[in-house]
Amino acid sequence: MQKPDRSLPIAVFDSGVGGLTVLHECLISLPHEDFLYLGDSAHFPYGSKTQQELRARSLEITTFLLERGVKLLVIACNSATAAGAEAVRELAARSGVSVVTVVDPETEIAAAITSNRRVGVLATPATVRSGAYHEALARQGRSLEVTEVPAPDLAPIIQNGFPFDEDVIETVRSYCIPLKEADVDTVILGCTHYPLVAPMLQRMLGRDVRLITAGHAIAAAVQRTLEADGLTSTNGSDHEGDYRFVCTGAVGSFTELGTRFLQLPLTGRVERVVFGTDAN
Repeated sequence: MQKPDRSLPIAVFDSGVGGLTVLHECLISLPHEDFLYLGDSAHFPYGSKTQQELRARSLEITTFLLERGVKLLVIACNSATAAGAEAVRELAARSGVSVVTVVDPETEIAAAITSNRRVGVLATPATVRSGAYHEALARQGRSLEVTEVPAPDLAPIIQNGFPFDEDVIETVRSYCIPLKEADVDTVILGCTHYPLVAPMLQRMLGRDVRLITAGHAIAAAVQRTLEADGLTSTNGSDHEGDYRFVCTGAVGSFTELGTRFLQLPLTGRVERVVFGTDAN
């Protein structure tokens, strides 16, 4: 099978703006590469959807991105990873495209750094129901005690933007209580939206609890995969890669919120698309 052209962009997709925390790390670690980010904001939130719905949507998005032309695919959404990673890998493999996901890199780090072997996972209900983190942590072979907490309101709170009021703070605190009671020393932030409120979580959990996020680990995995596949960009060291965006919801709100979170200009870089299933 012919490999993709190394001049093609790296695709990153998420349910909304949360995956920008992953894109940010990729832009820093791989400044010469081009990126295409898809935010499925019209179908946000993913965390309340069924595994079947998420798998079907992930395949629809993957088909779209492959048709656009990409050399690597990053699923920057924990719920989509838990529900559809294997199906997406099978589809992408037919085009010679590798897939990097968020769950495994986080669990590898958490298992390696926990001192008391008590690991917490804060994630969406869909991700918790899937058992993806329990299974991935079990594969690390350290006899870990895992406490998973579903946080149905946290991603929507972040996606809908600021400011945070006292009700929001109390909601976040309620998610931290079972983690503190379990005496975890390491917490995986199992949704790419959650790093955006990491300072609040760190204050509530305590300074000695280590928070694991996907961004840096994913960027490293992307670099390793590109090198293994022989697809690293041939652009010189003085070349700055391009970054473009596709969203399924309103361009204006995506641009405003995305600019705030990414701290880079999005104006003129965002395109709205409508998939066939959305037109009905």
